[in-house]
This record gives sequence, structure tokens and C-alpha cells, in this order.
Amino acid sequence: MSNTEPRPENQRFDRNHGSHHSYARDGDGSAARRSALVIHTMADIAAAFLGLWIVLYLLEANQSNVFVEFVEGVADWLAWWSQDIFTMDTDGIRVLLNYGLAAAVYLLIGHGIATRIRRL
Repeated sequence: MSNTEPRPENQRFDRNHGSHHSYARDGDGSAARRSALVIHTMADIAAAFLGLWIVLYLLEANQSNVFVEFVEGVADWLAWWSQDIFTMDTDGIRVLLNYGLAAAVYLLIGHGIATRIRRL
């Protein structure tokens, strides 16, 4: 045995060495990290649409514009469950609270789930 080769007792055991199984698990958790990133990003996108609608509404954007209609439609779809939780006389405050609540919930739940998955 030459001096450059590792001694057998110092070699690390790899049970998958020589195995060509495509279904062997990566032990690095990369799938969990990717899943967490997808969930995190989806929550951010949902909150961004809701926040953008709030800003467009408060700045009195042209509601007949195609882009504004699209953002409003996505925001309405995302915040269907939080519509009219707060019924204020002032429309701006009502939109801010109802859509802002939905954005906050998406961020909290999405980031919480992503953090939990990353710890797996």
C-alpha cells in the first residue's frame, strides 16, 4: 500500500457507492429548501398583488385601465374571504383594512410554513 492511498480504516463508508439508483435520497435537504422557496415566493406574490391594489385604489387609479382591472381581479380573488370584514364609511380605509388583512395573513402563513419546511 502506498503512502498516498488512504488506509481502509480511515475511509468513509458510503452505502450508495457503486449504486446507480435514481431514487436515492439526497441527504442535503435541497428538495425541502426548494419547496420552502416556492411557498415563500407564492406568499410574497400574493401579498404584492394585494398591496399593489391598495396603492392603486388609494391613488385613485383609472379603474377602466386593463392593468388596474387585472390587479383588482387578482386581489379580489385572493381576498375573497376577507371582503367586508371591516365595513367602514370611508372606502379607502375599508380597502386598506380588508385587503391589508389578507396580505398580512398570506405573508404570515406562507413564511411560517416555509420556515417550518426548511427546518425538516
